Amino acid sequence: MTHDAVEVISAKRDRHALTDSQIDWVIDAYTRGDVADEQMSALAMAILLNGMEPREIARWTDAMIASGERMDFSSLSRPTADKHSTGGVGDKITLPLAPLVAACGVAVPQLSGRGLGHTGGTLDKLEAIPGWRATLSNAEMMAQLEDVGAVVCAAGDGLAPADKKLYALRDVTGTVEAIPLIASSIMSKKIAEGTGALVLDVKVGSGAFMKDLERARELAETMVGLGKAAGVHTVALLTDMATPLGLSAGNAVEVAESVEVLAGGGPADVVELTLALAREMLAGAGVTDVDPADRLADGSAMDAWKAMIRAQGGDPDAPLPTARESHVVTAPASGTLTRLDAMAVGLAAWRLGAGRARKEDPVQAGAGVVWHARPGDAVTEGQPLLTLLTDEPERFERALESLEGGYEVGDEASYTPTDLVLDRIG
Repeated sequence: MTHDAVEVISAKRDRHALTDSQIDWVIDAYTRGDVADEQMSALAMAILLNGMEPREIARWTDAMIASGERMDFSSLSRPTADKHSTGGVGDKITLPLAPLVAACGVAVPQLSGRGLGHTGGTLDKLEAIPGWRATLSNAEMMAQLEDVGAVVCAAGDGLAPADKKLYALRDVTGTVEAIPLIASSIMSKKIAEGTGALVLDVKVGSGAFMKDLERARELAETMVGLGKAAGVHTVALLTDMATPLGLSAGNAVEVAESVEVLAGGGPADVVELTLALAREMLAGAGVTDVDPADRLADGSAMDAWKAMIRAQGGDPDAPLPTARESHVVTAPASGTLTRLDAMAVGLAAWRLGAGRARKEDPVQAGAGVVWHARPGDAVTEGQPLLTLLTDEPERFERALESLEGGYEVGDEASYTPTDLVLDRIG
């Protein structure tokens, strides 16, 4: 059956559920260029305003998967598991997680992205390592998964091309927040990727895409439902992003922190979340006789990291780039650091050059923010609280503006600790 764009837009505008045939047609026609950007923009806005039923979201996801190729890891000698984070500040978890899970006997095909706005991109972080390359052929990816057990690389153009077009359109039309479109965007790529198990890290809080717990839970439940319907063992953890993760946000600084975790150290929250996600990934892949904490302790996760970096042309032992300029922000009073706002830190790192405003912008490998205390820590007036890093000192002023009101020092009684993992869905 053939349809036309105005018919499909009008149906959703008038709050009707789209038929399977309408969804299949509009995704295919948009991918081929027969539906114009302005028409898909109108449909995306209608979906944002009027929502979609679970059946519609599932069919929309299937149609986006069908727009491109599907990967198949069934020939590998070990099971596969992947993780997807909805994005946050200081969220370097993929870096220690992929080699850790590989060291436990599960292959990790991690197709990652670049940063946009205040949230960092995994590929940008890894490109701070001299020689490392993000682009691999499917054959190279398969060989590395068999040999090393972990790959972090850019998704190829053949995977859910409908999503690539629609993602760019949503970004410029105010429709990014539509849960049906977020869920289908993430899950079409992850299902097409062909992993056997998937763990979703859905961030909640000021530095996250989802600011409140209920919307984050709705998104998580929608994505878990899509994964299970496609035969992928899928669970989601809702995790706190009111405070940035670890002690650094940027590119090279986050790589350095990840290496500390792999060496058996690192910030407690990064270790906690890495282990929580690793255990979920291993359980999803059917591996229950290995404790990932042991693989951090015995050095095998670090060995897997070095092998993964070398396999993609990087030198894991080379010095990381450092920023030419630094500026220290000191504690305004003595007491307890009661708040460090993730969004404020993320914006500061972005303005220092660690992130980009448009996808074609370059990033600075050495730029970012390092903080010397976390909420709950005692601080003394005048001690270093944050260090700002950049190659371009004229960036400090705007970064400092973004930090205004982003941290508070009070008495110990006014600090209330929060859990890092807020809920589990799956």
